[in-house]
Amino acid sequence: MNQPRLLYLQSGGPTAVLNASAQGVIETARKLGISVYAARDGLAGLLEDRLVNTDGVSDHDIARLGFLPGGHFGVSRRMIGRFEECPADWLRMKEVLARHGIHYLLINGGNGSLGCAARLADFQRHTGHALHVIGVPKTIDNDLVGTDNSPGYGSAAKFLASTMLEVGMDMLSMGRGRVFIMEAMGRHTGWLAAAPAAARMHGGQAPHIVLLPEVPFDQDKFLAAVDASLAAHGQCAISVAEGLVDAAGRFVTEANASAVYGHEQLGGVGSWLAALLKRERGLSAHVAQVDYLQRAAGHLVSATDAAQAYQMGQKGVEWLQAGRSGVMAGIRRLSDHPYRWEVAEFPLSEVGDLEKAFPSHFISADGYGVTQAFLDYLLPLMEGERMPPFRQGLPDYRRIEWPPV
Repeated sequence: MNQPRLLYLQSGGPTAVLNASAQGVIETARKLGISVYAARDGLAGLLEDRLVNTDGVSDHDIARLGFLPGGHFGVSRRMIGRFEECPADWLRMKEVLARHGIHYLLINGGNGSLGCAARLADFQRHTGHALHVIGVPKTIDNDLVGTDNSPGYGSAAKFLASTMLEVGMDMLSMGRGRVFIMEAMGRHTGWLAAAPAAARMHGGQAPHIVLLPEVPFDQDKFLAAVDASLAAHGQCAISVAEGLVDAAGRFVTEANASAVYGHEQLGGVGSWLAALLKRERGLSAHVAQVDYLQRAAGHLVSATDAAQAYQMGQKGVEWLQAGRSGVMAGIRRLSDHPYRWEVAEFPLSEVGDLEKAFPSHFISADGYGVTQAFLDYLLPLMEGERMPPFRQGLPDYRRIEWPPV
């Protein structure tokens, strides 16, 4: 009897624990007698038949895989629409899957990727090829619907809060009048920009101001808050989401570009705020756009986050073997103190292409901070350290060679 074969895809932006899910998939499949192929560069690689075979790679290297940041098989933003919109993609996918005898598909991704997984759950009806589809969640944005949190967020939050804590201590040593702006990802939600507030739990004062997309930007109120922080603390550290909007719902960097730069400026809200403070208050601000850093920091991974990422991959394989399809393996929180959680099943049709906003009860009354409820939610997700092995003073991130199919 032929060994059942599973295809694993990494899709969308990477996280520091994305490969921990891959490790969970491969190690679980080996225990269950399932062969695992992976596509280079996600759905793009699948449609181009660029597959690799994980079966011949040693158990040692598979265990090492979980420590590597990024998407080790390669990711892409390539998606597949509804069958009626792009039948050629569906038929090409059928051709590749049939050629390799693949009837299990795991898509490890965020909102758009899981929306694609939801569409592909209907694969057999449209193409005649039997295919079981399970979604494995991942996104540092933490905006997936259903699951309590998304694997990848806890480690990104840990990096942001740790960085803000250290910068805050640096600012205190430099005397009064310092302004620092940290720009986090988050085009539509404030989950990442809110995370540095955890730094206050360990004796820090920073960040003094948190700017979220869910709270429309008010220039006069913001300037007054900066004035108050400088008067009270001598410093002002600001955490801001890249997607900060004005009262009309426009990104502030787009709505006010001509007033500050004299030309169109997309993104860069940290630099925009620095220019505003220079013009209105004569203040010089240091700006850090953490960008890839917040999702690539494999040296500061949360042990909770890594464990959850692994178990999502593990459960996805177990569910495929049990005949399930059209669902995502997610996280259900059972309690904050002590932190307890379990793997839960969520229909892909209720998850994909949707976005979970930062809840209003997590935002402080003045709109410039977070509540204790958010900290109770966040802190368990950052708990524990999972340090990578080091070699010659640096994390040992030597790549693994995968034999092509």
